Amino acid sequence: MNDMAVDATSNDLEFSTFYVGGALCGINILNIQEINKHFEITKVPQAADYIEGILNLRGHIVTIIDLGKKLGLDPVTKDKDNRNIIVNSEDEHIGLLVDAISDVVLAQRDDIEPAPSNIGGVKGKYFQGVLKTENQLIGILDIDEVLKE
Repeated sequence: MNDMAVDATSNDLEFSTFYVGGALCGINILNIQEINKHFEITKVPQAADYIEGILNLRGHIVTIIDLGKKLGLDPVTKDKDNRNIIVNSEDEHIGLLVDAISDVVLAQRDDIEPAPSNIGGVKGKYFQGVLKTENQLIGILDIDEVLKE
């Protein structure tokens, strides 16, 4: 399954972009269920260090991952700009805790370049590619890879 596909006939892609550990990243909007700032997170004993905990989102238990820690960057600094990007993975709701949300970026499939093996200290395996805009690089996250472990 190609997560970057909007549909089989379209070259148009839309990415929700966000900051984590100083890096600008993007996720295909088709992978996102919602973005919220719900932070009544319950810690989970003996969970991996990148798991912030769980929260109850309208009756669904959502595991919250500190995306900074998961990607090997600085942990997300808790402040008013933090958001949870809620995605579905194998019928489970996962929240990606990020520093701040940025813009939705439109791109063509041909604009995505292969990800280098190491993007600014981040493990390249977590990225599908890189999108160059006029003044910045956006690392396009491979959600399946990020949530695999």
